[in-house]
Amino acid sequence: MISRHSFPLKPALVAVAGLVGLLAGSAALADPIEVPLDQVHVLAFKVPVKTVFVGNPVIADITVIDPTHVFVLGKNFGTTNLVALDDKGHEFFNEQVTVLDRPGSTVTLQRGAAKTTLNCNTARCQAAPTPGDEATPYDSVSGQMEKREMLGSKAASGQ
Repeated sequence: MISRHSFPLKPALVAVAGLVGLLAGSAALADPIEVPLDQVHVLAFKVPVKTVFVGNPVIADITVIDPTHVFVLGKNFGTTNLVALDDKGHEFFNEQVTVLDRPGSTVTLQRGAAKTTLNCNTARCQAAPTPGDEATPYDSVSGQMEKREMLGSKAASGQ
């Protein structure tokens, strides 16, 4: 992707920048980036990145693995964008990231306006809090998950 400048670029420079953009942004020619809710997608860049930014961190989050790889985590339903800059601060990657529903055996119980989401296997179903679920069970299960995560982090740090 070519950066926007306030001065005109020479045609040869535009051609080189366009070629670099095609080689650098693998997703520019690939399918759109789609990440299931609560899952991670590994994104590989063809050149090292210096800065990576997600437009709306409520929808997706990123964790840098190394200069050419990032994890993209689906946090909430929706679409945002991911921007990467090279070591000179030039944008070479700017793609849409869409967070979709979880794959697999998800069951949605609808009672009037109240909605509850469950993940099921052949033996049983368990609550799977999903944005848009009824607040009381969602908050209860989410609170339990947060407490469990906090206790696990505390134990791992030796506290």
